[in-house]
Amino acid sequence: MDLPSTLVVVYDTLCDRLRSVSIADIAVGLAAVWAFHTAFHATGKKSRTTKLRGPKSNDPFFGVSKELFRSADMGGMYEAWAKEYGVAYEIPMICGERRIQLCDPRAAAHFFSKDTWSYVGIKGMKAAVARRMGKGLSYGEGESHRRQRRTMGPSFNSTAIRKLTPAVHKAVDKVKAAWEASIEAGGNDSIVLDVQKWMNYVSLDAFGIAGFSYDFNSLNGKPNAMISVLDSFAAGMPQSAFSVAVSVLILVFPIASNIPTQRNRMFDRLQKRMTELCDALIDNANANRDMGENASTINLLLRAEEEDSGQRISREEVVSQARLLWFLRTLLIASYETTAMTMTWGLLELARHPNVQNKLREELVSFGGEPSYDQLTNDLPYLDAVVQEVLRLHPSVPELTREAAEDDVIPLFEPVQTKSGEVVDSIVVERGTILSVPISCINRSDAIWGPDAKSFKPERWLEPNGITKKAQEVKGYRHLLTFGDGPRSCIGKTFALAEIKTVLSMAIRNFVLEMKDGPDTKVELSRGITLRPKVVGEDGIRVPLRIRQYKG
Repeated sequence: MDLPSTLVVVYDTLCDRLRSVSIADIAVGLAAVWAFHTAFHATGKKSRTTKLRGPKSNDPFFGVSKELFRSADMGGMYEAWAKEYGVAYEIPMICGERRIQLCDPRAAAHFFSKDTWSYVGIKGMKAAVARRMGKGLSYGEGESHRRQRRTMGPSFNSTAIRKLTPAVHKAVDKVKAAWEASIEAGGNDSIVLDVQKWMNYVSLDAFGIAGFSYDFNSLNGKPNAMISVLDSFAAGMPQSAFSVAVSVLILVFPIASNIPTQRNRMFDRLQKRMTELCDALIDNANANRDMGENASTINLLLRAEEEDSGQRISREEVVSQARLLWFLRTLLIASYETTAMTMTWGLLELARHPNVQNKLREELVSFGGEPSYDQLTNDLPYLDAVVQEVLRLHPSVPELTREAAEDDVIPLFEPVQTKSGEVVDSIVVERGTILSVPISCINRSDAIWGPDAKSFKPERWLEPNGITKKAQEVKGYRHLLTFGDGPRSCIGKTFALAEIKTVLSMAIRNFVLEMKDGPDTKVELSRGITLRPKVVGEDGIRVPLRIRQYKG
């Protein structure tokens, strides 16, 4: 047996053993691994990476990682440290790892521009991604990532999205009809509905039809094993100290994903359901490939297998992409999670700010009719400003972490002081250094966006000097990092924006939204697959809003 095969056997054996060992055994084993890991790094050669200041930690094993994982405002923590230590600083993480945080627009732009070539996924996380999701777009780096992205690009450009918008409208019309029916059945002029659930389902159904020609029928209440697993995540789960520790350990030791915590068991159930459903989706795509024009992701991937061109991707990449990666990352995380979460935040902010809601309704009503894709994109400036402000305040991915694949020098917009007291306007990064861009911090930083950075203020996107000069240094989409930037920016951004605008347009044009318990209702974050909003005191991640029909 060769070495790679031996390692695979050893890895699988360890995974099987981990499912049956006790917590005490796991603790002893991890302590031993940590001691080895720390000793190995202590004996390594001296790093050439610039020594930066940063916060200390009293936890020698986890550093500040558990504190960050538990935080309801990770971006706020990063911003506070940036004010104390400068726009580039280092933080202690698990097993003695030192991570550089880049809270500087110029540094972030440099970082994103070289993503997937000079900066790559962390080895531990990539191994976990490969095991759970396959070696698709999220796993690929460099040429592999470029090839896969180029192949899938045509299904996510404006021309393709324009053709897919009827699927979004079909799902949104179901929501409108259901809300109207609920109000009528209630016998009053209003009803309280959990808008988070509705946004989950409209996202799932819309992208299922548009991306896979498959209707989940979640808006119709049709039983579906996949939806039941997703709803389990949506119900929230208790975050015990042990569960938090395991979640952090997975980032360094992927094998920890086999520790039978409630969260890991739920991910296993989710993976099983996805595999079953994706098998059916691939069979359906193969059976209907010659039946008219079909621009779905699966069909484009399958066609790419047969194209004799430089864009051709391997069968392993296609199967992994279609069965696991794209279904999980694009349909589940991008649709059920990130897009649905953004739409939920949009409805929440409009309910909390009735003046903004009224102004948006005036624009939509005066426009008249149901706007097309091009009209949503170009002809409704206040709707666009509302969506931009929601994306700024509530990014679905709070930070992006990478490892330097080669030595680099990162420029800074604002100089920082190093540990030695030297003031520098760039930092040296040695290969192997871990770096992170805290998106939620940069999107909401007072130093970048001004003293009203934490306020929901759509007008900033319309006023001549609404975007500060420093914010204009942020090179992401419309000066935001919510969709990332550079070679790995969100490929589904155009579809997501069309869906978000379609849903908010329908909701505000036809209904009046209010916080169920008044404007002072408290909202907090709950960790499911991602961080979701929830109304304090409600079960799971419920976001109940009072909804009444707009009478004109």
